[in-house]
Amino acid sequence: MTLLREAVGHTLRDARTCQARTLRDVALQARVSLGYLSEVERGQKEASSELLNAICEALGLTLSSVMSGVSRELQSRESAKLSVVDAA
Repeated sequence: MTLLREAVGHTLRDARTCQARTLRDVALQARVSLGYLSEVERGQKEASSELLNAICEALGLTLSSVMSGVSRELQSRESAKLSVVDAA
C-alpha cells in the first residue's frame, strides 16, 4: 500500500538533502521539533497543512512544488507496484 505521508516525507527529505541542509537547521527555521520533523520525513507522522507549509517555507519551496514532487513519487511507487503485479 502506498501511503501519502511516506511520499510527502520522501519528497521533503530529498529537498532538504539536495540543499545540503541538516534536519536541525530546517526544524529550527520551520519552528518544529527536530524529532517531529524526522518522523515526518520518515513517513511516520502525517503533517498538518500548517506544518507542511512551515517546512516548505523553511526549505524555500512552494507548497505546490512539493505537492508536484509528491505526485511524481506516488506515480513512481504505483508504477513499480503494477510492474511487480504484471510480472507475477
